[in-house]
Amino acid sequence: MTLQQLEYVLAVDQHRHFTTAAEACFVTQPTLSVAIKKLEEEIGVILFDRQSKPIAPTPAGEQIIIKMRQILHEVDQLKAWVSSETESLQGTYTLGVIPTLAPYILPLFVQSFSERFPGTHLVIREMQTAQIIEGLKTGKVDIGLLVTPLEDASIREVPVYYEPFLIYAQPDHPLMEGISLTPGTLPPSDMLVLGEGHCFRSQMLAICERPSVGAQHRFEYESGSIEALKAFVQRGVGYTLVPELAIDTAKDATHSRRFADPQPVREVSLAVHRSFTREAVLENLRAAIADAVPDRFQLAAQYTRVKWR
Repeated sequence: MTLQQLEYVLAVDQHRHFTTAAEACFVTQPTLSVAIKKLEEEIGVILFDRQSKPIAPTPAGEQIIIKMRQILHEVDQLKAWVSSETESLQGTYTLGVIPTLAPYILPLFVQSFSERFPGTHLVIREMQTAQIIEGLKTGKVDIGLLVTPLEDASIREVPVYYEPFLIYAQPDHPLMEGISLTPGTLPPSDMLVLGEGHCFRSQMLAICERPSVGAQHRFEYESGSIEALKAFVQRGVGYTLVPELAIDTAKDATHSRRFADPQPVREVSLAVHRSFTREAVLENLRAAIADAVPDRFQLAAQYTRVKWR
């Protein structure tokens, strides 16, 4: 039994003529007749007395048609509700953002987004990737802003921009010389990375094409802050990798250097559970973030996306 078959039955009930009903449904008369015949065989009830002039429902058919009309009315109401939900921006949404994104991207769009959509209230929480994924699955997080791909079938990813990684080192560090920089040639020995559990750490190691980093420093330091790593480098301790938005052009110009093309990038995406229906919120949030970053971040073809999971 299909909704299409129900619509054919109601058309015949309305027009009391198979050919006229078929024309109203924009199908041929044989198509409509065969569909209704199959429905009658499926439910074991003859819906129309085809010998009467005009065609009329059978007594049993009259009762069934009443129920069919109710069903199609409820379907129309459901469609209208879904459409309203999809297009609605009103409501409170929990936005989970990973720590290596939050301080750099949130100040660029949150204020303007809130002013433009005052009915959309964002509750923003810094969370690690695994926590965001779990939150999306349990309903504790509505939208995630994080680095993809996540490779989770229950999560829908909406790419927003591609942010290049840059070398961050002292001006006299060997990596800052004129040789062309490629990911696979980075020395892992004096590279500073974030602590375990941060996806940015995995991305850095993936760029180095090394499973781990063996520091040659006389101390161990696990940081959750890119700014802390930069501070160590500024004091002459090793080098690190940073996302481009973490670069202060006024202060970091002599400490940062780009990779040779195609540059390695992190793919920053909005992520929602497959059951998420508020498409208008997702679309407008994506547009607000994309507008806040440099245009070149949209040109995925010129970069190499780092796969880290």
